[in-house]
Amino acid sequence: MVVYSSEDEFEIRPAPDRMPGIDFVRIDEVKQGKSRLHLDFRPEDQDAEVARLIAHGAKRVDIGQGEQASWVVLADPEGNEFCILGRQSQ
Repeated sequence: MVVYSSEDEFEIRPAPDRMPGIDFVRIDEVKQGKSRLHLDFRPEDQDAEVARLIAHGAKRVDIGQGEQASWVVLADPEGNEFCILGRQSQ
């Protein structure tokens, strides 16, 4: 079910009040390497999820997001980046 939508982004969840959700965001960057999927996850507890993923081998990645970003960028052991988002106010 789509729970959030704008011109450049939409989020789906199993139900409006159920997590996790998956966000799809349009980007204008030109492809610079092989095509791959970048996932953004929105857990109930961002800090706990980041800690859990780091314990399983993920590493924090600095891609220029800055200290005030509401999301955390991580990479899996193969270097594939993904984001753990903070809660979105409805």
